[in-house]
Amino acid sequence: MSARALLPQSRAWRARTMLARAARWLRHPRRVLYVGRPGHDRCIVSEDGEGRRYLQFGWDSAYQSVVGPGAPLRLELEYTQLMVAGLAFVPDPRRVLVVGLGGGALPMFLRAVLPGAHIDTVDNDPEVLEVARRYFGFHEDASLRAHVADGRAFIEAPGDAYDVIFLDAFGPKGVPSALATREFLLAARARLAPLGAVVANVHRTPNPLYPSMQETWRASFAQLHGLDARTTANRVFVGLDHARKVSRAELKSRAARLGRVARFNVRGLMSRRFEDRSVRKGTATREAPVRGETPGRVDPEG
Repeated sequence: MSARALLPQSRAWRARTMLARAARWLRHPRRVLYVGRPGHDRCIVSEDGEGRRYLQFGWDSAYQSVVGPGAPLRLELEYTQLMVAGLAFVPDPRRVLVVGLGGGALPMFLRAVLPGAHIDTVDNDPEVLEVARRYFGFHEDASLRAHVADGRAFIEAPGDAYDVIFLDAFGPKGVPSALATREFLLAARARLAPLGAVVANVHRTPNPLYPSMQETWRASFAQLHGLDARTTANRVFVGLDHARKVSRAELKSRAARLGRVARFNVRGLMSRRFEDRSVRKGTATREAPVRGETPGRVDPEG
């Protein structure tokens, strides 16, 4: 196709983007509190009339975090609630890693609902950590530690095993390519403790690479489960390092315990669970396509 033919398409795309951006701000009027340095992952912080604060990477990107004032037990975005439901697949999570800080909503929530657990969070952008501290109430203590580092390098480096690894690193265009390959997923699996899980936020649409992404997850874990959002195209993958069947009774019991602490119905979220029945013991040895960046700009969740 010629450059001249592409020009009308480019103009139409820009027009749709501008309309979507205007519609979002009209639906949720907010005042801008912070605009970071220009670039690929420009941090933008805004606040609505009820005091909720929003973090975006670019003016037309999805919300990376939404945090209510002084509310660590209130997860505003549905996909973050689904990620927490992934804890039900692990008997007793004591060490947790979160790759991708955003505003810090997920690690702060985990600190509140997992007393006694140690939580590490890693992000490659020091500005994101500063913004989380300044605008979203994020702070470290004896149980929660933040690291400014490349997420893949952090996981591939020697270190202690984790019971749960949450993958929630997103830029304006989706999951970084380095965090979407089979090689990386196998490295994450290698950092799991026995009976551990890798829990990740992905997008089904608009995402032309989603089928190959799912195949890569199938090839990297002994079991693959998922939880679907109702309001967006988010899907949460749960990859397990073992072939032991997690019974429905176990999942319900653990979800009920989480629900007694969390301010949302974790057990109800588990009703959206599906099991990838094509995944069997030993599938991690299968070959699968290894693709690059996974696009995922879906409004409103990151």
